[in-house]
Amino acid sequence: MQTPALPDLAHTAAKPMHWLATAAAMAGVVALAGLLQPRTATATATAPEQRTTTRHVAPAPAPDPAGVEFPLECGGAGTTVAKKASGDLDGDGRPETVAVVHCAAGSGTPPGGIYVLTRGSGAAPRVVATLVDPADRKTVGDFAVRDGVVSATLLGYSSLDVPRCCPDQEEQASWRWKGQAFVRTSGDLARSV
Repeated sequence: MQTPALPDLAHTAAKPMHWLATAAAMAGVVALAGLLQPRTATATATAPEQRTTTRHVAPAPAPDPAGVEFPLECGGAGTTVAKKASGDLDGDGRPETVAVVHCAAGSGTPPGGIYVLTRGSGAAPRVVATLVDPADRKTVGDFAVRDGVVSATLLGYSSLDVPRCCPDQEEQASWRWKGQAFVRTSGDLARSV
């Protein structure tokens, strides 16, 4: 048998008096906890007007752009939702979805549109505003929805001689709901890149 290198610790050689003192201390703590219990709470309603109930209603989901008919002429190629973001744009407590959509081209950089989708109570999502029309021949770079503002970097071409792969103009634009429509503000003027 090997002898320990450390001296005996107090708890390794406890005497009956030690255990008796520990039991008495524990009994005292339990008795004190029983005396310090809070009084029994009672509640009475005095009038129906004073009763309040809180119902937690799950927020409505943002409209999903899948399956939405976008106003794009793609000649049977179909559409691609390139980007999407959601937020409450009109302050009604229900989120809208903003989608960047272009024709499903096999290659190249087709012009895109930015569309705002909403959903009526129980209805399918639908397009309620066009912020950028594909007829403007712009593509959308950076895109975000924050604090009720839609912002995007719009890329375009200075002339028909510029290859469609390489836009040479850039414009920062943002839209905010005011009254009954989205109002566009432009940060930087169109400039060459």
